Amino acid sequence: MATTTQRRLAKEHPKAITGILSLVGYALVLGAFAGVIPLFPPLSEQTVILFSDLIAIVNSLALFVILIGWRFIRRGEVQKHRVAMLTAFALICVFLVLYLWKVGGGFEKSFVVENGQFLASIIKPIYLLMLAIHIGLSVLAVPVVLYAVVLGLTHTPTELAETAHARVGRIAVASWSISLALGIVTYLLLNHVYGWVPREEAVLLFLAVPARQLWYSAKSDDRTDRH
Repeated sequence: MATTTQRRLAKEHPKAITGILSLVGYALVLGAFAGVIPLFPPLSEQTVILFSDLIAIVNSLALFVILIGWRFIRRGEVQKHRVAMLTAFALICVFLVLYLWKVGGGFEKSFVVENGQFLASIIKPIYLLMLAIHIGLSVLAVPVVLYAVVLGLTHTPTELAETAHARVGRIAVASWSISLALGIVTYLLLNHVYGWVPREEAVLLFLAVPARQLWYSAKSDDRTDRH
């Protein structure tokens, strides 16, 4: 009875349900980054690396299943499309658990390029641009994807034809796919092509470089004054 009532409420108020679920998702991510959600056991550096690899695998599978699901609906195979998209959504939920645990129990990585590496002078801005687009699309895709899923779960195929499911679904597939693809590319650049350091170390390094320059400058001025 309760399940029927909940489904009826979701069917009658899909935007409200989408809004609530989106806010919960945003709160979990922000809480993990801020360290205010003490739900995740601490992870060693090796486990963080393992989680990064698992996340990339999960995202690759999700991207593949999304594209397959898109292909199914283009052919009019509604039931296969439904299974594919719900599978993709389940994979994204797995990603979210792994990602929150990696951030909350481990650390984030900062991109490092050494002199002499391929495209060393321009790759970091390119990487940061791809990362920004990936993150931006991830944030924007959350309510769009959730709205499409809520409609799909609460309406029959006939009823869906009278909703915004197809239009919203196209936006969801596009934003979701581009975000996942860029996430996979940035993962490869960060973990297998160039290098990384824990973000805390990167901040310290960023602060240490100008401090060292100021120290050398002060020493040079001191020597000049003596002469």
